[in-house]
Amino acid sequence: MTTDWTADQLERGRLLFTGPASFVMGVAIPEQLPDVNGVEIAFAGRSNAGKSSLINALTGHKELARASNTPGRTRELNFFDIGAGKLTLVDMPGYGYAKAAKVDVKKWQGLLRTYLRARPGLTRVFVLVDARHGVIGTDLEMFKLLDESAVTFQIVLTKGDKILTKDEPELLEKTRAIAKKRPAAFPEVHLTSSVTGRGFPELRAEIAGLVSGRN
Repeated sequence: MTTDWTADQLERGRLLFTGPASFVMGVAIPEQLPDVNGVEIAFAGRSNAGKSSLINALTGHKELARASNTPGRTRELNFFDIGAGKLTLVDMPGYGYAKAAKVDVKKWQGLLRTYLRARPGLTRVFVLVDARHGVIGTDLEMFKLLDESAVTFQIVLTKGDKILTKDEPELLEKTRAIAKKRPAAFPEVHLTSSVTGRGFPELRAEIAGLVSGRN
């Protein structure tokens, strides 16, 4: 399955992300979660999957995601307002936990589970996967959690400029096959590059469709 985006859909995506974008708050404990404002989506991904670069490229604000990387916020859910209340974007800390203390991992996992299971306004989670490595075990663990939480998610392959063109069809086929096996997964996969801008018009159109679908 592939999506053929119309000019109108692509334009709606562009317009959504040409408006203001700002960091709202970081959430460290469930009690701090704000009320849902507009359509809410979230971005998850392994550490070093390119999440900050993608968020900055998606919004056109080069320093936006940096707010979530300041000391004290690296293990929080970080909320951003896009388009003056039209869209709330939530940046989840990178999973994998290679350098995190066990107590921090446990705290983060608890916050994540609470957020996913008690957030009825959460429309979709975009799970970022490094195209160089494809889906690995830690990604499957996240997919399982999203399935169990009944939260719709969609895979976004990042760093598409770092793989060979001839390898793309097989990568996409394998990734779509994995998505089809997950109860909560949206079947289509986006292939993006924050360096070249590839895939961003389509990803913006995807998100704009979620916004217009709720209005």
